[in-house]
Amino acid sequence: MQTDPKPGTLYIVGTPIGNLEDMTFRAVRILQTVDIIAAEDTRHTGKLLQHFQVKTPQVSYHEHNRQSRIPELLEHLKNEKAIALVTDAGIPLISDPGYELVKACIDAKIAVVPIPGASAAITALSAAGLPTDRFVFEGFLPTKAQQRQEHLESLQTESRTMIFYESPHRLQDTLQNLAESFGSNRQIVLARELTKLHEEFLRFTIGEAIAHYQNREPIGEYTLVVAGTPPDKPQLTEAELKAELIAIISQGISRSQASRQLAKVTSLPRRHLYQLALAIETFDQETDIIKEDIIGGEESPIED
Repeated sequence: MQTDPKPGTLYIVGTPIGNLEDMTFRAVRILQTVDIIAAEDTRHTGKLLQHFQVKTPQVSYHEHNRQSRIPELLEHLKNEKAIALVTDAGIPLISDPGYELVKACIDAKIAVVPIPGASAAITALSAAGLPTDRFVFEGFLPTKAQQRQEHLESLQTESRTMIFYESPHRLQDTLQNLAESFGSNRQIVLARELTKLHEEFLRFTIGEAIAHYQNREPIGEYTLVVAGTPPDKPQLTEAELKAELIAIISQGISRSQASRQLAKVTSLPRRHLYQLALAIETFDQETDIIKEDIIGGEESPIED
């Protein structure tokens, strides 16, 4: 049943992620009949509005002006204006600005109504061929190396399918980061240019994906769907992993070999386990387990 937008309501409107035929009838009607459209990029959205013959005035709402724009939009809503929030592509708030505006509306008792549309994360997941019963959306990884490494390490025991967004110029570095944290044998699906003319799904292990792009330049926006840790593998804490390493090394096995052996059991990357092994400076003297200097001194770093 069609109804005009209600006064004083914020509409969260999903727009196409590529193919304009994915625009819903309801989304077009809402954009045509609200009083204001708050757009991440008014020039980009202007092309969409022109295609669907929408003449509603726009205002910009993006990451850099949200603090000043939110009070203005709230004032319009309190004055019984209906506003539609859109992003450049897909559903607002999903790796795009909008959360603070929605939160402010809810705090002010202003109605917020979602208008569903296309989402790159769900679109990629639906055709990836990896488990869909439980998944976690991670969006874009941190740009700073240390923060990125720490975040990926926090996901090493994640059993749910993981979804990431990535730009073409960072894809190769991200694949290397994923291999270091999850191991090169983990399954990954790279979905690029979703719903567009050159849409493509590439199904690899992470190691195969790295090799694929060694002599190819990544093109287009990517959605990465990564398999979670196999559920039949034990998920141990860092303290438990160190205890396992000590037990193995105490049998006269090198740290490198101990890391390799434990990696097969846990499906964790050998590099991560090797770093834990290096952090074990001495063993329990009360049980007569030999100290580090007796094990054989420095070992060469392992290779993934």
